Amino acid sequence: MPDDVKLPPAGTPGSGNIRDTHLADALSERYLAYAMSTIMSRSLPDVRDGLKPVHRRLLWAMHQLKLDPAAGFKKCARIVGDVMGKYHPHGDAAIYDAMVRLAQEFAARYPLVEGQGNFGNIDGDNAAAMRYTEARLTEVAQAMLQGIDENTVDFRATYDGEEQEPVVLPAAFPNLLANGANGIAVGMATSIPPHNAGELCAAALELVRNPAATTADLLRHVPGPDFPTGGILVEPKEAIAEAYETGRGGFRVRAKWEQEKGKTGTWQIVVTEIPYQVAKAKLVEQIAQLMEEKKLPLLGDIRDESTDVVRLVLEPKSRGVDPAVLMETLFRATQLETRFSLNMNVLDADRTPRVMGLREVLRAWLDHRHVVLVRRTEHRLAAIARRLEILDGYLIVYLNLDEVIRIVREEEDPKAALIATFTLTEMQADAILNMRLRSLRKLEEMEIRREHKKLSTEQKRLQGLMKSDARRWEAIAEELEATRAKFGEGVLGRRRTETGRLLPAVLVDEAAFVEREPVTVILSGKGWIRAQKGHLPEDAEHRFKEGDALHTWVHAETTDRIVLFATNGKAYTLKVDAIPRGRGDGQPVRLLLDLTNEDHVVAMFVHRDGGRLLVATSDGKGFQVKAEDLLAERRTGKQVLLLDAGREAALCVPAEGDTVAVIGENRKLLLFPLDQVPEMARGRGVQLQSYKDGGLADAKVFTRKEGLSWRLGERIRVEVDLAPWRGNRAGAGKMPPNGFPKSNRFGD
Repeated sequence: MPDDVKLPPAGTPGSGNIRDTHLADALSERYLAYAMSTIMSRSLPDVRDGLKPVHRRLLWAMHQLKLDPAAGFKKCARIVGDVMGKYHPHGDAAIYDAMVRLAQEFAARYPLVEGQGNFGNIDGDNAAAMRYTEARLTEVAQAMLQGIDENTVDFRATYDGEEQEPVVLPAAFPNLLANGANGIAVGMATSIPPHNAGELCAAALELVRNPAATTADLLRHVPGPDFPTGGILVEPKEAIAEAYETGRGGFRVRAKWEQEKGKTGTWQIVVTEIPYQVAKAKLVEQIAQLMEEKKLPLLGDIRDESTDVVRLVLEPKSRGVDPAVLMETLFRATQLETRFSLNMNVLDADRTPRVMGLREVLRAWLDHRHVVLVRRTEHRLAAIARRLEILDGYLIVYLNLDEVIRIVREEEDPKAALIATFTLTEMQADAILNMRLRSLRKLEEMEIRREHKKLSTEQKRLQGLMKSDARRWEAIAEELEATRAKFGEGVLGRRRTETGRLLPAVLVDEAAFVEREPVTVILSGKGWIRAQKGHLPEDAEHRFKEGDALHTWVHAETTDRIVLFATNGKAYTLKVDAIPRGRGDGQPVRLLLDLTNEDHVVAMFVHRDGGRLLVATSDGKGFQVKAEDLLAERRTGKQVLLLDAGREAALCVPAEGDTVAVIGENRKLLLFPLDQVPEMARGRGVQLQSYKDGGLADAKVFTRKEGLSWRLGERIRVEVDLAPWRGNRAGAGKMPPNGFPKSNRFGD
């Protein structure tokens, strides 16, 4: 703001509420409010009903519209309009998308909405516009809402204060685990796969009857997820058990396939089930693209013959191909095998986000059902008490009919007279005065006495229920049995995802199925990387942007992985296929890796299994590291050297030989045995050479019998008599032989 512009003093008309605050404090305060809103009101489901606010509001609005399973359908536009106008002040597209997902049988294991019209398909096509589609609640949704009008849950005011909405649904159905959930919040996420409701009810019953049951006990009933699209779960049992114990893990799911034999020895593969959340059309497109790129040489053709049932036909290149080997290559290269992550991060009963295991989630749902049972019972007892009070008043009328009639006919204030004469309550007096004349017949009296007896019996039973914790859990167990019988049996309850199958022992030489092409990977001084076809000669000319020059290059193949070692002490792995190819400038390394502007690449080399490397810092500390320990298939890389202030990674060279040669910036050369350098996966290292001034200039590992070599111009010079420079690690060293480069670099 210019110096000559002055704000009006606080409190003056039109100035608003202006207060001084630090920008960092203001930003953190607002971002925290945004983060909490995202976590609590959008992304994480409630552990009790497994719903996010938008889903809960959809079900509540449809309940208010009386869209029960036995009722007719209503336009989705009407439903979305009610939800948006009364409960959920967000975009209609987002609300409709959430509603569509609740109705898709391939997305929800137990749909909460029954759709009529085009609600999308497994190919990934979108649903029709909301003005064309209709919907109503399913029986599962009805179970979620069961008892909501009986004071079983708390209500709160809507965003405009004109309506009331439930904080949580009664949830007589284990929706969180049965239908799963996905969401990304600020700093946290959730990912819960669908499960079989019958199995969940069986596990919950186990927990009711044995509160000390462990996760292992529950897994006897819940062997794993049950995806709506089927598939085969191929995750080891140990990994599944650990995932459910901790609430974090993952599940590998494969497509289900079978071999169909044809005439004259021909055959084809038919895929009948695909992994969850995989769009079939995109899967076919992916396989066709890989075939075009010649990365699936065993596959001859793919056809989609699906109707309402999935049927993908895969034809081999030749009849001599092993079907198991063909499918193994497809599982490794395509989405015919996927991994569904498990992260049971949910809001607990206190609305606090935390990760729960299987046992905790079921326990939280059961505790919620116990609260619902208690509140429903209290509500019913209150209703019975009110009705019994009125019936007692009616019985007094029948016992004193003439006197009651006299009081009503003759008294100026019959209500007060009735209360004073028969010691009635105001409610009883009002009920008597509101009675119809025909209610005074004898038959009506008998009906009232029967109702009074029935309600008294029910009241006694409910009071006994409230006094006994064991009887309440017996009632919950009966509810679980009813839920399991209703939703865990028949076509809806049949398990769709196959479990317990071990991975087939199929040996696949991946190199035999991928075309290997020679390339030269070139890295410029300013961090631009590219790959050119073929192995270019050493004296090849390379073109760079103005002011840039060659830093290093390596010969590789398209199937190789490149390791880059940076000054921050991290190792980064790049697949050669991921490096831009052509004669252009390439791409900055920082777009492929998480490198800051201050960090640059020290060394680049092709990964070779079983190799070792020597890494060192600018002040001369280092250690040996296995090539495998440098691999990191992620943008953030892998920290190898632990650096103190003022230090940086200086070099990374192959450790092929028996002797280490190090030279400092002070031009002192030292040779010592390689076995004096320890092998580590990560650390600060040991001192390789000591310096009074400067630091490490260069290092190399060589075989002592072959001599120490260095590049001098176009020539390679070799020194065999190395005795003057031999010593022990951390020594100071001596001046190098005559003719050693003034750059203090070995150069080869």
